Amino acid sequence: MIGEALIIAAAYATDIIVGDPRFIPHPVRIIGGAVHVGDKALRRASKPHGAKWQKAAGAGLVLLVLWATFTLATLVTRYMPKSETSLDSILSTAAIIWLTSTTLATRGLVCAGRRVIREVKRGNIDVAREKLAMIVGRDTASLSGEKILAASIETMAENASDGIIAPLFYFALGGLPLAMAYKAINTMDSMLGYRNEKYRHFGWAAARIDDAANFIPARVTGLLIAAAALLIKRADARKAFAIMRRDGRNHTSPNSGVPEAAMAGALGVRLGGPSSYGGKVVIKPYIGDDDSEVTVNKAKTAVILTAVTSLIGFIITLLLAALEIHL
Repeated sequence: MIGEALIIAAAYATDIIVGDPRFIPHPVRIIGGAVHVGDKALRRASKPHGAKWQKAAGAGLVLLVLWATFTLATLVTRYMPKSETSLDSILSTAAIIWLTSTTLATRGLVCAGRRVIREVKRGNIDVAREKLAMIVGRDTASLSGEKILAASIETMAENASDGIIAPLFYFALGGLPLAMAYKAINTMDSMLGYRNEKYRHFGWAAARIDDAANFIPARVTGLLIAAAALLIKRADARKAFAIMRRDGRNHTSPNSGVPEAAMAGALGVRLGGPSSYGGKVVIKPYIGDDDSEVTVNKAKTAVILTAVTSLIGFIITLLLAALEIHL
């Protein structure tokens, strides 16, 4: 039977080369569909009974989706045919490699960042705003070129954790089942984990479990960004580590600020600050020092740092899998 080292190597290569083609059904969309159905049914049923019932219903949905995702992924891996030459074994191995690749988002993240930067460089600010709106939750209609670049840097840093290092971390911890379970957690948080009136209670469990699941990966990502800065002349590894320690908590999220602070320090720029969401301005603290303006070249360096961070994380995961070391 193919080992986990070969699975993660093939999956990582698949993500880099192919990414997530829209014509292939993605597990996250399937998970999202299940969450949407459960959300409509359980939130509506629990709302008349108050906050406690809403929290209980939301927690029940989270546990159900998490259990189903983990169980299905476990069945896929546990009952894979043992023969390395049979057609069934080849097909099931390919399925496991593809499923593992869908937990990773290096190609998608790097390409999305490059598209935004390219439009800013060309002076197509309106187009850059549209492309940025596809990868961030904030309002983009009034952002200047520099603010667009800063937002793209922030989302690359944050998603280096959510979309790359965290799935690798959970794969190293428990193979495909845990990696898929993490993607389910991340998906539920993105759909339910809001602090607005609609999801304040029902989405409470989704937000809290996401915070817990990302606590270690976010800090590992910050360290890996600092390590990546050692390999890039235009980045400052020492300052990446210093700003990560100083400003890692300067965020509304207990985790997102850590990789963002490491990226800000590595680039010598200031990120964060007030942002608009759904027409409402949210006051957020600044991250990093205002040493230099956020330029296209700084944003390009952020893309390189993201890619190198991903590569370092992959190499560590590959070594752990090859040595059969589970975290």
